[in-house]
Amino acid sequence: MRVAIIGGGTIATLFIEHIRRGDLGGAQVVAVVGRSAASRGKPLANEHGIAYVTTLAGLLEQQPEVVVEAASHDAVREFGVALLEKGIALIVLSGGALCDDVLRGRLENAAHRTGALLYVPSGGIGALDALKAASLSGMDSVTISVAKPPAAWKGIEFVDKLGVDMNSLKDATVLFDGTAREGVPHFPANVNIAAVLSLAGIGFDRTRLKVIADPALKDNTHHIEMRGKTGNISIKFENVPSPDNPKTSWLACYSALAALKQAKSAVRYGT
Repeated sequence: MRVAIIGGGTIATLFIEHIRRGDLGGAQVVAVVGRSAASRGKPLANEHGIAYVTTLAGLLEQQPEVVVEAASHDAVREFGVALLEKGIALIVLSGGALCDDVLRGRLENAAHRTGALLYVPSGGIGALDALKAASLSGMDSVTISVAKPPAAWKGIEFVDKLGVDMNSLKDATVLFDGTAREGVPHFPANVNIAAVLSLAGIGFDRTRLKVIADPALKDNTHHIEMRGKTGNISIKFENVPSPDNPKTSWLACYSALAALKQAKSAVRYGT
């Protein structure tokens, strides 16, 4: 399996390390994609003797079979449809980009036309298999509360406009409470899990999202409540933040790796 990675951060490093150890069988990383020659993915690619590219044309020259997007919503918009139209499987980690109905429709249509896999992993949460099953019978409500230490919410335009000083926060503070449709775009690097939950369940407009900065927390904490005809589900995840990026849970990084492992597998257990 020829793999390319869009992004040069923690997830790209994790992928390269595990693939080089042989944890994914015969998979090999053939390209790292960055925005420019100054992007951090370039030294990572050079260190491991992997092609570094900055354009779609350059990426296609490396003939990947699977591309893992681990960069941003913009990267999904720039590369997603074109890759699927070429029949190349796409694993999207910035699932929040699919809050855009037009973009999601184009991605899904391209996948249907070519048969290429469009895969949005579970990320830092689970229970999506239960949610998908329960949704078939009818769901009354789905809510997710995303609570992280203040450091995870720094540098976000929406939070800055609220005027909340993350350095001096003493108590848990709600930064957003509303629909996933409205909230996901405000936190492009933090709440992609709410997008995945919406896509697997009852949609962006009916899924409720609460975002909390809590100085008492060390772990990224996600609490999901589902209510429907098949019963009620309440589940809590306490995820260790990525050592290099407090906005991302370590579990989400490994969820991406698990998704790649399943991309070409004929046998799957759960989601």
